Amino acid sequence: MSVAKVTELSCTSNESFEDAVRQGIDRANKTLRQVRSAWVKEQRVNVSRDGGIEFQANILVTFVLED
Repeated sequence: MSVAKVTELSCTSNESFEDAVRQGIDRANKTLRQVRSAWVKEQRVNVSRDGGIEFQANILVTFVLED
């Protein structure tokens, strides 16, 4: 039997939503072991006063807890 935990991450990128998600998963893999999946919960675009765009993705990352 295995038990998994889900944690929510907020990830940003100046390039794309896909890049934001990839950065979030890469970062999760540095700290969490046995990352199994991620679900994109929400996406949004932040626009700065000078017109710059930042892509934000909130993801739910699932990882298996160790015995």
